[in-house]
Amino acid sequence: MQGVKIAISIVTYNSKHIFHVLDNAKKEFGVDKQFRFVIFDNNSTPEYKNRLKEYEDFADIVFNHENKGFGYGHNYNLLRSTEKYFLIFNPDIILKRADLTRMINRMEEDSTISLLVPKVLNPDGTTQYLIRNRVTVFDYALRFIPFKIVKKVFSKRLASYECRDLPDDKLMDIRIGSGCFMLIRGEDFKEIKGFDERYFMYFEDYDLCLELNKRKKRVVYSPFSNVYHYYERGAHKNWNLFKIFMLSMFKFFQKWGWRFF
Repeated sequence: MQGVKIAISIVTYNSKHIFHVLDNAKKEFGVDKQFRFVIFDNNSTPEYKNRLKEYEDFADIVFNHENKGFGYGHNYNLLRSTEKYFLIFNPDIILKRADLTRMINRMEEDSTISLLVPKVLNPDGTTQYLIRNRVTVFDYALRFIPFKIVKKVFSKRLASYECRDLPDDKLMDIRIGSGCFMLIRGEDFKEIKGFDERYFMYFEDYDLCLELNKRKKRVVYSPFSNVYHYYERGAHKNWNLFKIFMLSMFKFFQKWGWRFF
C-alpha cells in the first residue's frame, strides 16, 4: 500500500467517545500524510466544538451550522476528496493502524472488492454481530421485543439474521456491512453519489451497500482485521432516536420494497 492515499471521514454530534478515539488515532497514525482525517461536526455544543478545535493540528475539521445527519456529513467530507480509498469511521471506534493496513492491502490485491468491513468487537473483545444478508420487518420487531421468551423461540432466526456463522479464516461476500467502519474505493463511493441523504440517521449504510450490490460490486467481510466499537444502541434507549430509526426504516422499505418475513 506504499503511497496509497486514504481519506478518513468522521461525522460527530456531541459524541462522548470522540476525544478518546482521536487521541488513539493520533498515537496510531501520527502525522503520516498517507492518511487524511477529516471531521464534520453536526452543530455540537459550543463547549464540545471548542474542545474539538484542539485537534485541528491532526485533522481537517468542518463545523456545520446545523445537524443535517450522518450521510450528509460523510458526503460533504468525501465526495470532494481525491484519495483512492475512503474510510467511513464512527466517532466511537478504536482502530489500530495495522488492522487498517491489512484491509487496504487486501483491496490492493483484489480490485474486485468495492467495500470491505472488518470484524467489529465490543470493548471487552466479544463480537458485535452487525452484518446483514436480509432485512425484514419481522427481524427488526424481534430485536426490539423485550420478552426473552420470544427471542428464545426465534433464536435460530435471530442468529441467521445477525450472520453469526461467518467464518474466522476467510473473506466472505456479504450483502450489507455496518456503517460504523467501512473501507470503500473512492471511485465507487462517487459513482453511487455517496450516501442517500434522505436518511437522517440509520439505514443509510444498508442503502449504500444495496446500491453497490445493484451495480454488481462486491461488499466483503474480513475477519482478519478488528476494530473496537462503543456500541450505544441508542434507538433502544432513546425515544427520539427510536422515532428517527422508524422513519428511516420506512424510507428504506419504501425504496427497496417491503419484506415482512
